[in-house]
Amino acid sequence: MKNYFIAFIAVFALTATIAPTAQAQQDNVWKTLQKITFKKKYDEMLGFKVDVPVFSEEIKKMEGKIVTVKGYVIPVEGYKSHKEFVFSAFPYNMCFFCGGAGPETVMEVFAKEPIKYSAEAITIKGKLELNDSDINRLIYIIKDVELVK
Repeated sequence: MKNYFIAFIAVFALTATIAPTAQAQQDNVWKTLQKITFKKKYDEMLGFKVDVPVFSEEIKKMEGKIVTVKGYVIPVEGYKSHKEFVFSAFPYNMCFFCGGAGPETVMEVFAKEPIKYSAEAITIKGKLELNDSDINRLIYIIKDVELVK
């Protein structure tokens, strides 16, 4: 019996160090998305230089992949259910638009079904797209989004 217990503890410890938890994976998405730099590029239409994102290789590997991420709904059309909204790593009062966070902390969301507004953090999953060319869009876009329950 003692040998079984020791074996169980060894297997548990090994899996705990090898397989990150779902929460750790969600947190790592935002941490990875922060690995970005910007370069100045002249925009003909605007007539001045704008910041253009330069994605790290780690971020580029995520493009087109399904990601699961925890964050906050930033409503764009009132406090109701939304199929399209902004998703933030931080609550409303601390997000990119209202607080001091950077553009790498928000993403555009296109959900399959409407997601109800909540002031509490929620978890979503969807396919990540990167945007380094359209200054009228956010740099991260997540499509085919589903609420993770």
